Amino acid sequence: MIGYFRRNHFVPVPEVASLAELNEMVEQWDRQDDARRIGSRPKTVAEYFALEQPLLMSLPEEPFETGRLFTPRVDRYGQVPVRTNRYSVPIRLIGKRVRVVLHASQLVVYDQNVEVARHERLIAKGAVRLDLDHYLEVLVRKPGAFPGSTALEQAHSAGRFTPVHDAWWDQARKMHGERDGTRALIEVLPLGRHLPHEHVVAGLAAALRAGAMTADAVALEARKAAQAETEPAPAAGPLIPGNSPATVTSLHEWRLAHLPADTRPLLSVTPYDQLLRRRRISDGDHREGEAQ
Repeated sequence: MIGYFRRNHFVPVPEVASLAELNEMVEQWDRQDDARRIGSRPKTVAEYFALEQPLLMSLPEEPFETGRLFTPRVDRYGQVPVRTNRYSVPIRLIGKRVRVVLHASQLVVYDQNVEVARHERLIAKGAVRLDLDHYLEVLVRKPGAFPGSTALEQAHSAGRFTPVHDAWWDQARKMHGERDGTRALIEVLPLGRHLPHEHVVAGLAAALRAGAMTADAVALEARKAAQAETEPAPAAGPLIPGNSPATVTSLHEWRLAHLPADTRPLLSVTPYDQLLRRRRISDGDHREGEAQ
């Protein structure tokens, strides 16, 4: 039924923004096709399949890898060539040979058996897919290269670098200067490796409202946003307009508040005082001996 499906659903060619959107449309067409009757047959496609399904062989227990394997070497730009396109990997892998599995809609890069990068597959020829996170270690040393980088442009296009990022960055540059403000933002971005993207954005927004243009402040607010999803919110009192300015918690105070209770007894220096008294007595005896 491939020809029937192509003629009825892919003519004219559907316009979609991504392969994921196209796959969702194909699944919807499949469900619609289940209710179709072929010619004058008494049962629908779904009913005939229900009769045939018990006669089919069972699926293999072990997963079958359908992707195509490549073993390219990472070039000096932190990219790997696959077919006619290039994809970024962490710059620490420059010069190493990695294992790439190319699927129909995505590409996965492995360093030995550890996944180090995952990209949506490029369809056009000669294109480049860059992940901003892969270049943070070099950009923090060269913040001047950050504003005009292709990785930043693609992060903007993909929605990973949001207007909240831009607003926090602008304020940081006003407060710390162009170079140091940009470096502060780059120090914030690795939080995305450990926290969900929406929590990092919430941390940036909270720090921006409070005027806290430091990576530590954003990290603290992002963790507080993550905890707020898992912990019940405390009962809040009435808010008085104008009397609740935005604040951020000091990182030092937050760490102290989250330390476990210290049940150890208080320290005592009494044994050391006894040693000091003995030393004074022995020194006095020694002086009396010399005098005699």
